[in-house]
Amino acid sequence: MRLRRPRGRAAAGVAAALVVLAGAGVWTATGAGGAPAVHQEDRVMEMPGAKIDTSYFTAGDAKKKRPAVLLGHGFGGSKDDVRAQARDLAREGYAVLTWSARGFGDSTGEIGLNDPAFEVKDVSRLVDWLARRPEVRLDAAGDPRVGVTGASYGGAISLLAAGHDKRIDAIAPQITYWNLADALFPDGVFKKLWAGIFFSTGGGCKTFEKQLCEMYERVAVSGRPDAGARDLLAARSPSAVGDRIKVPALIVQGQSDSLFPLGQADAMARQIRANGAPVAVDWITGGHDGGDRESGRTAARITSWFDHYLKGDKNASTGSAFRVTRTGGISSTDGAAQLRGATSGSYPGLSDGTRAVRLTGREQTFQNPAGAAPPAISAVPGVGGGLAGLSSLGVGGLSIDFPGQYARFDSEPLRPGLRVTGSPTVRLKVTSSADDAVLFAKVYDVGPGGKQQVLPAQLVTPVRVDGAKEGKEVEVRLPAVDHNVEAGHRLRLVVAATDLGYASPAEPGTYKVALVDGSLKVPTAPGVKTEPAGVPWWAWGLPLAGAVIALGLLATRRATAPAPDPELAEVPLQITGLTKKYAKSTDRYAVRDLSFRVEKGQVLGLLGPNGAGKTTTLRMLMGLIRPDSGEIRVFGHAIRPGAPVLSRVGAFVEGAGFLPHLSGRANLELYWQATGRPAEDSHMEEALEIAGLGDALQRAVRTYSQGMRQRLAIAQAMLGLPDLLILDEPTNGLDPPQIREMRDVMIRYAQGGRTVIVSSHLLSEVEQSCTHLVVMDRGRLVQAGPVAEITGGSDMLLVTVDGPVTEVLADKVAALPGVGAATPADGGMLVRLEGASAMELIAEMVRLDVPLTGVGPHRRLEDAFLTLIGGAA
Repeated sequence: MRLRRPRGRAAAGVAAALVVLAGAGVWTATGAGGAPAVHQEDRVMEMPGAKIDTSYFTAGDAKKKRPAVLLGHGFGGSKDDVRAQARDLAREGYAVLTWSARGFGDSTGEIGLNDPAFEVKDVSRLVDWLARRPEVRLDAAGDPRVGVTGASYGGAISLLAAGHDKRIDAIAPQITYWNLADALFPDGVFKKLWAGIFFSTGGGCKTFEKQLCEMYERVAVSGRPDAGARDLLAARSPSAVGDRIKVPALIVQGQSDSLFPLGQADAMARQIRANGAPVAVDWITGGHDGGDRESGRTAARITSWFDHYLKGDKNASTGSAFRVTRTGGISSTDGAAQLRGATSGSYPGLSDGTRAVRLTGREQTFQNPAGAAPPAISAVPGVGGGLAGLSSLGVGGLSIDFPGQYARFDSEPLRPGLRVTGSPTVRLKVTSSADDAVLFAKVYDVGPGGKQQVLPAQLVTPVRVDGAKEGKEVEVRLPAVDHNVEAGHRLRLVVAATDLGYASPAEPGTYKVALVDGSLKVPTAPGVKTEPAGVPWWAWGLPLAGAVIALGLLATRRATAPAPDPELAEVPLQITGLTKKYAKSTDRYAVRDLSFRVEKGQVLGLLGPNGAGKTTTLRMLMGLIRPDSGEIRVFGHAIRPGAPVLSRVGAFVEGAGFLPHLSGRANLELYWQATGRPAEDSHMEEALEIAGLGDALQRAVRTYSQGMRQRLAIAQAMLGLPDLLILDEPTNGLDPPQIREMRDVMIRYAQGGRTVIVSSHLLSEVEQSCTHLVVMDRGRLVQAGPVAEITGGSDMLLVTVDGPVTEVLADKVAALPGVGAATPADGGMLVRLEGASAMELIAEMVRLDVPLTGVGPHRRLEDAFLTLIGGAA
């Protein structure tokens, strides 16, 4: 349980507005090869009503003046989530300051959703602190040269900081919002699923400012946002100060994002450009709904953006005014999905190059069922796990419309096909049995014969129509997407009465919907040109097959893979010479020449500091990304995206999200249905018995503790009882009893002859739960072997004697040749050798008539780990 100190607003006087540094901070230094060492200083800063936990990173010549970067984290995270990026920016010549926002990490205070009176002012106080650092370049007294970047929550604070503090010089917001009221209440419809996840991720309603908690509970109960709710969120949104954001802005937004869709980025781009500031827009493939966030490429582009606008390096490229990542097919060598950029010299917006597509269909009548159930399904936050990205490959995700609850209008087969880039629009006449109607509009890409139906990015537009009883015409702007519709395919407009992610009227009702002018206006952005394809379309445009699972494994056509190795048929994992470079880099490696082997029954701990390459290795192991060289074999089979042997692998890598209103069991059943595998293959009861959730399975997930949610996530990974189970930081956010429970779960799972790989920063837990270790640093293998073997070698010995260890005895031992120190300790005496061997120490102690009873190595895993990586953790 994370404790938060209540905010004492009455005590926050003028004097408290000054930033007070708590302690002198802690410095660490890291360096690799020819790269400059990175110095990290951790300190707590006193702010009005909160203590803010910060880390400060610099590298290179301490006397050299440099620009600064403030780096924010995502909602529910902390400064630790952005440490690797902070170090990279420091090596690039920036002074980088990260912090945990109020209510997150080790910072105290209540969550204010970037309240201008608190979170935004905290950023200005951080800028004040940077202005006093001797190594930070100043534009004027008290005015440092500074940029701000971050994703989601951190992206919004970069925009707000630029609007509230004129000292900000450049920003790079990522996958974030322009108007939070529009994001959570689009067109006056309550986005209940995401809103619930939002407040749950923040630690529950009690961790927020009181007025935010009351607002959420009021809207969640009524199912409809009121004016006060909209005003409260809008006032904390960048749009409230949009006309004051006049600095260069690189806007990175996700295509797979039903929380903050592309329309949010479009609004911020149009306003900032109207203010006269340079703007570039980059649509990545991933987002809050999963998928590839292209972190390596976007980090490099952000660095180049800051190089240009903060360092003043005119040779640093700012990139195209508009870029969108498109799926360019399947690699002919390994079956991986290929990403290709498409660019334009100007931002096209969401309605450029409109083409009218005729739709057919008479006025149609359908029902809103009582209780709005069962609801149609489009995006499913948390469960989707990247399914939104499959639409670009021509694979349908989890989208369901129930008969009698929607109207449908189809086009003729398109000849030629078209590329949709932006927001299609359509005019409808809506008539309702009640005075208002809530509808959900979406456009499907329907294959020949109507057998395959794809909902691009799994996105839907909610529409509230007031005064619909007498009939009312409305223009509906559909979700912005970038999607290729092949020749011979149809476009299908569906207008549904319900959607799982949103609140609909509970009262039953009847809707009538008709087309007004019979056409769908589709933007094509003709000026956006795609990079040349690596393979012809027919090499990847064939029907794709494969299991679609909620962890986001790409469903692709499997390329020809090396033959299975029969000698490795019983070996869960063998990695040989695995190498992966950072995007657009010739000499920076995420993983380099990595080789190790895992046997049945082992619980293997994958250890390394942030940036060591652990998560990259796990993603390659699961076929999510492909290595540049080397090989991964699971039970003798070479890993490729969609490889059948991956059905023997279960994974919990980037956290799991659940539908809070469903029970634990119902969440697992829905997940298993999404895999397309038979229900009897799930081994649901066995997985649940190992996870040990008991009667809690019948309760709604919103009632679960963090530990129960983690165990449910592990149970989800164990469905099907995979022979190889991969867990990335499974104990994040758990208290000590919950951590102990998670340890028992892993040990029980491996006892049946199965294998577990766990990546964790909790070294004490790894030492107790793992049988073997692989230690990585800077992408390379440092050491691999049994835990006892790795912790055994040490220059620290535990000497036990018959009787108490006195100070006099310790001093005598410390004075022996080759002994650095001797200290009484629980159970004996700790002796640190400096040249002497253990046998020489024993001989000398016998000569002193010390009553020895035992001599053995004494080193915790933490000591061994820090020794192996040179203290760089």
